[in-house]
Amino acid sequence: MTVEDHKQLLWHVFTETARGNGRPFVDALADDVRWTIIGSTAWSRTYQGKRAVLDELLAPLAAQFAGPNTVSAERIIAEGDLVVVEARNHSTTRSGHRYPNRYCWIMRMRDGKIAEITEYTDTQLINDVLVPPPPEGPAGARAAAGG
Repeated sequence: MTVEDHKQLLWHVFTETARGNGRPFVDALADDVRWTIIGSTAWSRTYQGKRAVLDELLAPLAAQFAGPNTVSAERIIAEGDLVVVEARNHSTTRSGHRYPNRYCWIMRMRDGKIAEITEYTDTQLINDVLVPPPPEGPAGARAAAGG
């Protein structure tokens, strides 16, 4: 894929997440994706593999929102296999707190999929608004699911 193809793919993905449809984002993740959230929050670490991203990051995060996790891209810049997405969250938590987080995601693309994400975000907002995720690994995922 070309640089322009990467940009177009991610514009499509974030057009859909802005509508509350996260399926294209999930579909764009490589099976071996690595997602690193910077900082020292309970959410900050590297999630290794699509299953870990879904079970340990996205599902516990989505469970905290009153509706879909709605994120819009404001700017997308690409060079080579790297795409930078500046984005804004428009969600509200179940407890009624607005979650207007801002993101800068550096994404490395491979074969038309997102292979790596480094997330720079408002970590203080995360600490102030979000409940910490369950512990890492399958046991934590089972605990989050009530098992």
